[in-house]
Amino acid sequence: MVFKKLGLTLLYTFLSLIAIIILPFFSLAKFIAKRFNLGNNAFIFDFEKKRGVVGSFLIKHWFSDSESAQNNRVFVWFLFPSLGSFVLFVFVPFVNGVYLSMTNWTGLNTGRELFLWFDNYRTIITDVRFGYSFYRTVLYSVLNIVVINVVAFSLALLVTQNLKLKNVYRAGFFMPNLIGGLVLGYIWQFIFNRALVQVGGIFSPSLLINGETALIGLIVVVTWQYAGYIMMIYIAAIQNIPQDLVEASTIDGANAIQRLKAITLPLVAQAFTVAMFLTLVTSFKQFDTVSSLTQGGPATQLPRWLGEIYGLTGDMPIVQGTNLVAMNIYQEAFSRNNLGLGQAKAIVFFAILLVVSLVQVYINKKREVEL
Repeated sequence: MVFKKLGLTLLYTFLSLIAIIILPFFSLAKFIAKRFNLGNNAFIFDFEKKRGVVGSFLIKHWFSDSESAQNNRVFVWFLFPSLGSFVLFVFVPFVNGVYLSMTNWTGLNTGRELFLWFDNYRTIITDVRFGYSFYRTVLYSVLNIVVINVVAFSLALLVTQNLKLKNVYRAGFFMPNLIGGLVLGYIWQFIFNRALVQVGGIFSPSLLINGETALIGLIVVVTWQYAGYIMMIYIAAIQNIPQDLVEASTIDGANAIQRLKAITLPLVAQAFTVAMFLTLVTSFKQFDTVSSLTQGGPATQLPRWLGEIYGLTGDMPIVQGTNLVAMNIYQEAFSRNNLGLGQAKAIVFFAILLVVSLVQVYINKKREVEL
């Protein structure tokens, strides 16, 4: 019974997709029939004569004059502009990208590229530099997500208090988000290399000359830029908390920490889901700020534990400390002109990011229920 329902659902979905594809021709046929007085069904196959599941479904839900069929046709016509744009600018390039990821495309052999099947993907598995980039991206993303959300939530708590200039503070904290990533990187490169080194202490020499500290510097820059944007999400959630609950807890003697734990955190759980998703995607796709701040450097030695995973012995190769996955893909495709291999890396990156994002949203949604 379950398999029968599942089969019918898949069949109806497939038939609906077919109906959407032929709907423009159906509408054109009806227009011609009406214009030349040929009758409403002059250009339409009579599915009803077959009296099958396919014919009955198509006539009832798509091609008849029933209210259900008319509503479906109107819905599809309103959907066509955005759906057409999605297919033209997202789906078709994605499918073409999957094909190119299985070729030796260099940009100069367009139309003459050789189909390599999964050779590029096998190369990715054995590419120690891509593995290091992925490791650094995961490390950077975890740290960045934690720091941005802690800072943003703290700022949101601050500017939702009864402060005289709280709107000014909100605008000030949000303003760095208006600066482009490339410009931001150059500004902070000057701050790290020219301004802070004059202070001395931990800022001398520059944070950007060492692989580990350069990653910390990148987190500082991105947090300064992005925390204000995430803060606005938390502000909206905090302002939606019923004040009756806050006042009742205050009367009952709850202090600020207890109110935060028992009232604020559970009621802004949905905001945490949205904010963590945004920071996760932004962290994994980080490119422009890295490009202008560190250019993927500085050079450092591959960790021995990672080299042993790839079977390397002796001296470890030199890698780039902030060469995140997006930067690695760009360099592979446009610096080395291996566009096919770069496209394969992009497909792998997309699949990993999709899985990680879905898992993160699922866990946070489950956590919302528990809170």
